[in-house]
Amino acid sequence: LPLMAHIDEPPPGRSEVLPRLRRGDILTHCFRPFPNAPVFASGAVRPDMRLARERGVIFDIGHGMGSFDFEVAKAMLAEGLAPDVISSDVHLYCVDGPAFDILVCMSKLLALGMPLVEVLRAATQRPAEAIARPDLGALKVGGIGDVAVLRQQPGRFTFVDAVGASLVADQRLVSEGIVLGGKWWPNEAADHNETERFEAHAGHTHVEVAARHFGHG
Repeated sequence: LPLMAHIDEPPPGRSEVLPRLRRGDILTHCFRPFPNAPVFASGAVRPDMRLARERGVIFDIGHGMGSFDFEVAKAMLAEGLAPDVISSDVHLYCVDGPAFDILVCMSKLLALGMPLVEVLRAATQRPAEAIARPDLGALKVGGIGDVAVLRQQPGRFTFVDAVGASLVADQRLVSEGIVLGGKWWPNEAADHNETERFEAHAGHTHVEVAARHFGHG
């Protein structure tokens, strides 16, 4: 049975967890900042991360509130260690930034130079393969046929990572709508960029964020 390991603040340390992961196991928060970052302060990739990739451990982004660092991502991508899976890890404390949603997370990897086809594959086909569900994440004759219709929107967009660093991009991925069970559902949500969405709640405490989402804010 595959194992998914979430490495956050120590203990345990990355060096205690990584050697235990086998081919097909999943390391989430693979581009996280210090502590337990996959790179040294110099930007060099740690040897245990290379060994994990070589033996088939699946690297998953798991952005969340504190687990994605642009500088770490740049260092990993420069060494050919792209994520296998792009995931948002969206929860109460990051739905208003810095993760927001899966399209923002995908757009960040696109802005960092990951090819569009690989970004799409890492959010569809590869997650399905990681959980042994080849019936999902692909369009094929006889398949389920659920579809997310996306568009590359040009412009100037500022993305923020988990440590507060920003990255300016000239495009982002946006949703036009989805097809579920043969029915078309257009995206009717207001179109706000990530900067607008983040700044609207940047000064709020976790308690205020929780209160708002539970209808008391």
